[in-house]
Amino acid sequence: MEVVTLGDPCPRPSEGVAATIGFFDGVHLGHRVVIETARRLAEERGALSAVVTFDRHPASVVRPESAPPLLTDLEQRLERLAETGLDFCLVVPFDEERSHEAAEDFVTEVLVECLAVRAVVVGADFHFGHRRRGDVALLRRLGADLGFEVRGLDLAGPTAATGTIVSSTTIRRALAAGDLATANAMLGRPHEVRGVVERGDGRGGSLLGYPTANVAVAPGVALPAAGIYAGWYVRPDGSVLPAAISLGWRPTFASAPDRLLLEAFVLDFDGDLYGEAARVRFVARLRDEVRFDSVEALIAQMGSDVAVVRSLLEGEPADG
Repeated sequence: MEVVTLGDPCPRPSEGVAATIGFFDGVHLGHRVVIETARRLAEERGALSAVVTFDRHPASVVRPESAPPLLTDLEQRLERLAETGLDFCLVVPFDEERSHEAAEDFVTEVLVECLAVRAVVVGADFHFGHRRRGDVALLRRLGADLGFEVRGLDLAGPTAATGTIVSSTTIRRALAAGDLATANAMLGRPHEVRGVVERGDGRGGSLLGYPTANVAVAPGVALPAAGIYAGWYVRPDGSVLPAAISLGWRPTFASAPDRLLLEAFVLDFDGDLYGEAARVRFVARLRDEVRFDSVEALIAQMGSDVAVVRSLLEGEPADG
């Protein structure tokens, strides 16, 4: 998938484009239905398939105080979008000026002049432009005048896996509630976060016998609820290793952190992980984080947790 940023020379392919538009946070199963429809329309029309997305969540500009935590950063979104088989992605920088752009101007500038769009596919509840005044009905009116077809897909139906409407908002709520099974089912893969391994207090190895990689996750990233998880630790070279993951506040110890700490005990690994860019995939939730009356009781529970993690991940596909 070729990635183009608005402001670079526009592709404007002679064969035209079937495009879909959105932020696509998580690139979940609902998003993939829209994308696959755009790909099919492109094939039927001999056109290229494209996605139009934004470099940041529009809410982070329009209402930053209530912007949602992100399921995927831009790098992750582009990786996931590339997996769908789209021909190219147009990334639109979203800033204060863009937030005041009329929906009609966005269509003219981005869809018509830059992409030579022939078909547009969006969810039936899609809104865009200043004050979200653009919708499917407006797209259809503009399409009739400017020469492109519009498909508004009703994505309200439940998935067989969850029985719940698939949306980025629903996934964030499931994660926050500790319902990892629902979140992962909607994503179609384990939820993944990224960060650099930093030095901790050294307690995991020296005191507890379970050295952990302390992964510093950037602010604004959607994390599951505090608890103990089974998952995968992915190294920069692509190797995927089983891990027991603690996400929480370390209630057994007096010095409470000022933020949720992500610590991964990588099973059967003996080496230095400090400073590397790690990916942590959450596969299953084992239990809540609890306070133990003694270090010995905590160590015993950690041993049980690791045994459960080993059993859960045996035979589990490690790809995300």
